[in-house]
Amino acid sequence: MRHYIALVHKNPDSDYGVSSPDLPGVITAGTDLDDARAMAAEALALHLEGLAEDGEAGPEPSSLEEIMAKIENWDGIASLDVSNEQLGE
Repeated sequence: MRHYIALVHKNPDSDYGVSSPDLPGVITAGTDLDDARAMAAEALALHLEGLAEDGEAGPEPSSLEEIMAKIENWDGIASLDVSNEQLGE
């Protein structure tokens, strides 16, 4: 199992946005934190499954320290677990 870090963004008049530093194209949103986390896990899994179907390996997850070393990532974080099956392993 791999643990990917997601960034949670929230503006006063918006849903919770979620992005993944390790997979720049994976972006989603949810109405609350639980919904945002669930949507992010689903989007990440679908993206990684697509990579596996194309014969591509998903990237190794960055560490929390690597991600938090960048000031633009200080908004908020969530850890997302991805099973080996979702990775095509």
